Amino acid sequence: MARRKPFDIGGVTVAAGTRARVDIPVSTLSNHTPVNLSVEVIHGRRAGPVLFVSAAIHGDEVIGVEIMRRLLKAAPLASMAGTLMAVPIVNTFGFLNHKRYLPDRRDLNRVFPGVSEGSMASQLAYIFMDQVVRRADVGIDLHSAAIHRTNLPQIRLTPGNTRLEELGRAFGAPVMMESKLRDGSLRMAAEQAGVDVLLYEGGEGLRFDEFAARAGVSGILRVMQHLGMIGAKGVPRARGVPIRAARSRWYRAPRGGLFRGYLAVGDAVQPGTVLGAVANAFGDVETEVVADVTGIIIGRTNLPVVYEGDALCHVAETPRAEAAAGGISAHLEAAALFDEDEII
Repeated sequence: MARRKPFDIGGVTVAAGTRARVDIPVSTLSNHTPVNLSVEVIHGRRAGPVLFVSAAIHGDEVIGVEIMRRLLKAAPLASMAGTLMAVPIVNTFGFLNHKRYLPDRRDLNRVFPGVSEGSMASQLAYIFMDQVVRRADVGIDLHSAAIHRTNLPQIRLTPGNTRLEELGRAFGAPVMMESKLRDGSLRMAAEQAGVDVLLYEGGEGLRFDEFAARAGVSGILRVMQHLGMIGAKGVPRARGVPIRAARSRWYRAPRGGLFRGYLAVGDAVQPGTVLGAVANAFGDVETEVVADVTGIIIGRTNLPVVYEGDALCHVAETPRAEAAAGGISAHLEAAALFDEDEII
């Protein structure tokens, strides 16, 4: 059998059956410190698809970096087919500053595909697209909720994209949400380049969440198995069937004050369910926040102090909420056995 050709990236040649860490120059800080886009490449001996996995496009979404750390230590990768490009930190600037955005105050996920001589954000987007995304057949992009909010592990996929739906089911997160493409997003630019991208959401900005981390690692491994890159040994089996939702809504604070949330992510709601209450500091004025749809809470705020209009609870609409909540419990039990984009 003919030996598989090497994989070239960033001026580095990675031979079949080896792995290498490639530092692709991005910029230089004002103190002369270089900034790189670091990519771990695992180039299997056997032919197969090219998969990229990325995290920290938003610099404060650190859960994806932890998922990547665990993924790169996973035993099934030792004898994989195809090629994996793992980019734990895309937005180094934001990551180091504990910030969502870049120093030029741009959201990296709004400037794709970028241009080679544009703004700092646009140049980084261009390098990532040119060196990583366009080299792949499929991608998985890891995200979390913004700071002070948390998300139930979920997959966002493009409506009508049957391949992504298939991969989303293989991933096996508790929830699959249809999410339209947004101008300037990585998903839109990648799909226009012929690369389908699953978007994973889980946990909270600047925080680790064990359930979200395990769900992320397990899901990526299941997708790799589905693609024929790895075998079944060492890949956690999915528990429960993902809940599919085409619509969702945020419930917002009816007034400023102190919010007491009565439910957690994964809980079922129906019309009339009280999600929480907002009271003033004296306790003599209180307004309940009441659901008017049937569904599952997939995101919520962690802050008790709210302004009028602040996002409180995110509910994915599903007709059989109680049964769906039972499926969530199966996912939670499985995780314990081991192993958005910002809403303004």
